[in-house]
Amino acid sequence: MDTGLREELLRRAERDQQARAQHQPGSSGWCEVRRIDHDNTAWLDLVIDEHGWPGHALVGTEAAHAAWLLAQHADAEHQQQWVGLLRAAVDRGEAQARDWAYLADRVETRQRRPQRFGTQWVDTGDGRGYRLFPLVDPAQVNTWRAEFGLPPVSGADVEVA
Repeated sequence: MDTGLREELLRRAERDQQARAQHQPGSSGWCEVRRIDHDNTAWLDLVIDEHGWPGHALVGTEAAHAAWLLAQHADAEHQQQWVGLLRAAVDRGEAQARDWAYLADRVETRQRRPQRFGTQWVDTGDGRGYRLFPLVDPAQVNTWRAEFGLPPVSGADVEVA
């Protein structure tokens, strides 16, 4: 295990979450969140170039999840590059399947395509809260979610997608 890399992933993920807790999207402080995301993306890109996807054997389960968090907040181009690497890590038992499901849905919704697992939500913009981004197959979503270790979404949430 690479303990230095593990510690840096955990530190960066903690910083990511602290910044998001302190600033709301659209606020003046959100520039700090975007700066952190940009820095984390550039750093994770170098890590992936050197090691491949940082999986359980390299950095431990918690830090492998932290790598996913950084990827989840990266730009669309990097997410598209990394989603296949994360899936391969899942197939080798080196990453959590649910992490891949979230990143795969994020890639799809950023490209304005329906999501498979129902992990991505959008603000309705009318004060009523959030709704699921459109789904590939609303009738199958909970079956797919179960296969990837995700809890079901309610019928009401699926219907409004």
